[in-house]
Amino acid sequence: MPLWGGYGLYPQYREKNKRIITYIERLQDCFLYSMNGKKPPIDSEILTALEAYSHWLSKGVKIDIPPEGSIFLKFTPPEQPNYQRGQTVFNAQCAICHSQDGQGQKMGKDYLYPPLWGKNSYNWGAGMGRLDTAAGFIKGNMPLGQENSLSDQQAWDVAFFINAHERPQDPRYTGNLAETRAKYHNTPYSLYGTQVNGNLVGLGAND
Repeated sequence: MPLWGGYGLYPQYREKNKRIITYIERLQDCFLYSMNGKKPPIDSEILTALEAYSHWLSKGVKIDIPPEGSIFLKFTPPEQPNYQRGQTVFNAQCAICHSQDGQGQKMGKDYLYPPLWGKNSYNWGAGMGRLDTAAGFIKGNMPLGQENSLSDQQAWDVAFFINAHERPQDPRYTGNLAETRAKYHNTPYSLYGTQVNGNLVGLGAND
């Protein structure tokens, strides 16, 4: 969800939450899932600042109409996504920024380029953990400065490769992997709780 133009799209029903949520609640979920952190309180200074900034960015944008570029591309892969092909794309197009081991790059304590898997990545509950969402984001935004340069197949393949790696556990984890998949990841677009290259994916990478 982009900050620009996002403010005017809420409140709205969100399937992930199974109810209508406010913009502040949507920001809270970004902290919980995409940043693998904790939800700041509704009245916290940081959420107030983000909401105010997003409101300013959204000036002139029509209410309840998603502005161009605010929704990830939706497309199907010509072939089934493939780990090995995805690894080839990652090594050639992504590793220069996100590092060969997928752990990103830092300047001091801050990330210049974020980790894509491992304990410091987005967790299994994040939208980027879905293959269709990740492929759409990658196709429309990556590599940096070369958006839409990857083919549809390459975007899906590299999304598969990235999401075949472990990352922090879904905050909604019930204590049972199969149960959590059935409840929150029951889609062919999620690798959570499945076997990839003989390994069970979704056990978490919190250590």
